Amino acid sequence: MLKKQLEEMGLKKTDTVLIHSSLKAINRDVNEVLDDLMSYFDEGLLLMPTHTWKQMNETYNFFDPEKEESCVGLLTERFRKRPGVVRSLHPTHSMAGYGNKAKAYLAGDEYAITPVSPNGSWGRLSQVDATIMLIGCDMIRNTFVHAVEEMMGVPNRFTPRPITFKVKKDNSVIIQKAHKHFNADNPHLSENYKKAEDKLIELGIIKKGKFGDADVLYMKALELQEKIMEWLELDIDLFSDTKPMDEHINI
Repeated sequence: MLKKQLEEMGLKKTDTVLIHSSLKAINRDVNEVLDDLMSYFDEGLLLMPTHTWKQMNETYNFFDPEKEESCVGLLTERFRKRPGVVRSLHPTHSMAGYGNKAKAYLAGDEYAITPVSPNGSWGRLSQVDATIMLIGCDMIRNTFVHAVEEMMGVPNRFTPRPITFKVKKDNSVIIQKAHKHFNADNPHLSENYKKAEDKLIELGIIKKGKFGDADVLYMKALELQEKIMEWLELDIDLFSDTKPMDEHINI
């Protein structure tokens, strides 16, 4: 059933897909979900966030990619531990991938100085024709929008000073100085991404589907990037507050 639902959304086995998810909403066994996703996209590239921003800070600053737990859900935590899955080395916004291209795609995140660098695994989703799937969740969980904001230089998004992290890479340790997300007036900026959801659905950029019992919002990263950039050019602070879209821009 799960694979059939993927087919019904027009997704191909060779696709590059980034998945944000709620296992509770899917209402299936975690191993069943992972087995079906990994076998379906075995000719492509399956990606999931394995973030650690919740626990990594100035004092807890040693990132061991093999041991550090993902803070964004059970599905991502189980996925990163699966045989053949590769994890990037970003200390706060790592990504895990499965497929022949995973290692090459995820390389270099340990040198990023921001959470979701335009040149890192998150920012390059639009360059590899990735489909973003929000399974049982909404635009609030769409990390890629953070990357688009970085591309556009949206102000007041980072800690004033970088944090020194220690990143384990093979048998060595890399010292990485990187900023975390921070806004003094609004500590949960991603909640403001929700305001764009209805308009993106209306424009056909976001499409709807089902996966298990969960509602799915799915979209091409490049189409989303182009539209968000267009809006940010009209108002760079579009997502800096809770005001509705039409109070910022005419669309």
